[in-house]
Amino acid sequence: MNLHRIKAIIYKEWREILRDRLFLSLAFFVPVSMMLVFGYGIKMDVENIPFAVLDQDRSAMSRDYLHLFMDSRYFDYQGDVQNERELEPLLADSKIRFAIIVPPRFQENLLSGRPAPVQSLIDGTFPFRTATSKGYVIAINNAFNGKLLAGFISKKMGLSPEQAASLVQPVKLELRYLYNQELKSIWSIAPAMMMFILMMTPPFLTALGVVREKENGSIYNIYSSTVTRAEFLIGKLLPYLGISAVNVVILWFMAAQVFGAPFKGDPLFFFLASVVYVSCTTGIGLLVSLFANTQVAAMMITVVVTIIPSVLYSGLLVPIASMDAASQFEAHLFPA
Repeated sequence: MNLHRIKAIIYKEWREILRDRLFLSLAFFVPVSMMLVFGYGIKMDVENIPFAVLDQDRSAMSRDYLHLFMDSRYFDYQGDVQNERELEPLLADSKIRFAIIVPPRFQENLLSGRPAPVQSLIDGTFPFRTATSKGYVIAINNAFNGKLLAGFISKKMGLSPEQAASLVQPVKLELRYLYNQELKSIWSIAPAMMMFILMMTPPFLTALGVVREKENGSIYNIYSSTVTRAEFLIGKLLPYLGISAVNVVILWFMAAQVFGAPFKGDPLFFFLASVVYVSCTTGIGLLVSLFANTQVAAMMITVVVTIIPSVLYSGLLVPIASMDAASQFEAHLFPA
């Protein structure tokens, strides 16, 4: 293996990249734009759910109950309605996603020891959002029930509110979240987008760079030269590996600074591990170029072997541990 020939191929490929200004700009613009689009577009946090209220009791206890929803950051109070018929068009037009109906004699039933059923209507268009909203409603309702029960025990037994609350909940669960203490979805989405983008863009660049020589016929000059296959592949790979390494730094900066995802660890180790990762993904582009003779075909094959596996088998949507044995085996075949 001759290093001078490798350097010559690297220099030639780099001149080709610089000559095509559009290709060079897209090599950096596409990853940045994808990071911005997916980072701001994919949001798993369910907050500010618009909701309306039908309070048919209008008592002090009904207002206290409803204010638990109004004061929550998960719900966005849109106003009261006068009857149930007004709720249906609001839900149908997506002006609200949740409605709560407090029946008459709500306070009277509670004070007399009878149950007071409250109806909640949740838009089920998006199952994930619906299930999360249901969890919020159940949690707030349980908090109100606990408050009522604690007040009853405090009054009957002459205990302080704190003592009564401890009797209501003899087993108190203390939650501690690891790695994402604030449960912000962007903190997990931003690193996942780095994986996704660096799985897709390096193979595109490498495959198009090699196949472009097949289309214009310049690769026959390589065939007639003394350059070996290994020298040619290394010389073609390294320029795109350098571009991908720069994109690693750019995307890492965006994830940490633009989207605020905390970074804890050794930056040098992270960068070296990312270079190993993009080395594998750029190699996929070289593999694709062996089977494609046109740039269009190279793009289509790259989509199939990069985007689909990185979405379905990377753990981005479904945890790998939850997959069956065959899917887990397939997931470990890809760098993502």
